[in-house]
Amino acid sequence: MARVSNKPKSSARTTETSLSIVDAIRDLDGATMNELSEYIGLAPSTIHRHLVTLREHKYVTQEDGIYRIGFQFLTVGGYAQRKTTAYPMIKEKVDSLAAETGERAQFIVEEHGERVYLYTEVGQSAVQTGAHIGKRGVLHTSAAGKAILANMSRERFDETIATRGLEQVSENTITTREELAEECERIRERGYAFNRQETTDGVHAVGAAVTDSDGEVIGALSVSGPAHRVKGARLTEELPERVLSAVNELELYIEHSVHT
Repeated sequence: MARVSNKPKSSARTTETSLSIVDAIRDLDGATMNELSEYIGLAPSTIHRHLVTLREHKYVTQEDGIYRIGFQFLTVGGYAQRKTTAYPMIKEKVDSLAAETGERAQFIVEEHGERVYLYTEVGQSAVQTGAHIGKRGVLHTSAAGKAILANMSRERFDETIATRGLEQVSENTITTREELAEECERIRERGYAFNRQETTDGVHAVGAAVTDSDGEVIGALSVSGPAHRVKGARLTEELPERVLSAVNELELYIEHSVHT
């Protein structure tokens, strides 16, 4: 059973409840009012009041007694996506990487110490990994995420690790600050990061951070594929070269856009 968490007194309880209902609808992949009541631990009458408001604002739909997430979230998310610096060029580069490599390509951004998939595309030979636009995850298990961590200030790096922790997602996941710091130093030296089955068994990836003219990280590009195919020189030479080339073009575009 999911319950509304105990937030500081400054947190608006009504908003907290509405968001908990939205999360529950997502977790349950659609639910009746009674199912939501049981899952969250609130009275059906309370759930109903929130659902009425969420429906009025198109964040929730209802059909045959089943409540589902509404496309209003897509409207808002699409706005956030398009407002990201250089998004049209990011999309172009991800599409190109997917077509050139035949694998899955993606661009992630960091928010609240997590990685968020801003845009992803699959090539002809790509395997399904469950990655999709808007999906969140920890930074330290992915190539793109580690590339972002490597370009953070030491203070921001330590804050992120302290807040998010170093969850072990697979047997290859880095789980200590010291090991992660050493890995980030290697990433800074070569300019790109590897993910060797650290997120998903059987999947390798290469990623590199994209920064603006002030050196601030905007996000990171990466290409991922099955370990039996993304290995050897393809993993350590070909894909890094392609990813870095795309990153360089993106950064030049961003710098040019700022000064025009």
